Parts: sequence; C-alpha cells; structure tokens
Amino acid sequence: MTTTLAHEQTRILVQAAVSACEDKKGEDTRILELDPIDSGLSDFFLITSATNDRQAMAIADEIEHRLKKDFGVFPNSVEGRRKGDWILLDYVDFVVHIFLSERRAFYDIERLRKSARPITPSEFDAELTTALAAKTRAARDKKAAAKPKKAAKVTAKKPTVKNSAAPKAPSPKKSAAKRNTTNS
Repeated sequence: MTTTLAHEQTRILVQAAVSACEDKKGEDTRILELDPIDSGLSDFFLITSATNDRQAMAIADEIEHRLKKDFGVFPNSVEGRRKGDWILLDYVDFVVHIFLSERRAFYDIERLRKSARPITPSEFDAELTTALAAKTRAARDKKAAAKPKKAAKVTAKKPTVKNSAAPKAPSPKKSAAKRNTTNS
C-alpha cells in the first residue's frame, strides 16, 4: 500500500471520528496535521472538548463504535476512560484527545505542537474532497488513455424521395363528417 493511499484512508477515518464528535456535541473540535519529521508516530491529532465527563465518555464511545462498525478499525489503546477528564484513543495513524474544557485549557496541546498545522473540520473535509476528486479524475484519464479508440461507423443515408403520386382520397369517416356539418 502506498503512503498516499494510507494517508487518504487515515483522513477518511479522521473525518468519520470528527463526524462522531459533532453528533455527540463535542465543542471546539480541531485537527492537527503533525509534521512527519517531528511526530514520527501519528499523522493527526483530533482534539475536542466536552462539558462533563459523561459527555466525554459518550463521544469516545461513539467514535469507537462508528469506526468499528463502518471500517472494522479498533483503537490500539485507550487511556483515561475511567476518570473521563482526558480520554485518549490511539489509532496509531491518528490520536483522538477528548478533554473537559478546563483540562484542555490547562494542557493546551495545540500550543505544545507548534510545528503541527491546525485544520478546522470544514477545511479538512474540503481537502479530502479535493484529493479524492483529483484521484478519481486521474483514474478516469488513465482508463480513457488505455482504451483503444473505436473507428466511427460510416452509414450511408438513404435518399428521401417524395411521393409525387396522386393525392390520397379522403377517408369515408371524414367525408361523412363533412357532409353532416354542411347539412346543418
């Protein structure tokens, strides 16, 4: 599997996790695209906030459920579920951080990862859509180039001849209808 294909698949998984966060009312959801030289382990951090520990657990459960159901993917490890103030779901290529709002402000992961590129979920969706559209166009162009062109069929048109024969006699129904209207 090529790295670009793996990166696209990771982006699709992150997009599904973002959707799960939004469905469970996660707040201030951000994606950090980590610098490959700096991170070494993951491509993305997904960070979201919850207002209480139950909501944080519900967000984590929804992410796990959706990725398992739709993609057959399980987290490599899960930390902090018992306490619920900072839950970490490690999917290797991306890591999900679900914080209570005050914990997120205290740890400020976005500031710690200065080399990471912050992306909003809408920007992330637009980038993924653009990348997939370009990939689709490239595949279609490749398929079209490989297909031999068919020779155009030449068909001779038959000349149309107007019938110059005598005019057609009116039908008996029309003649009877004409007589009835003139008699009235």
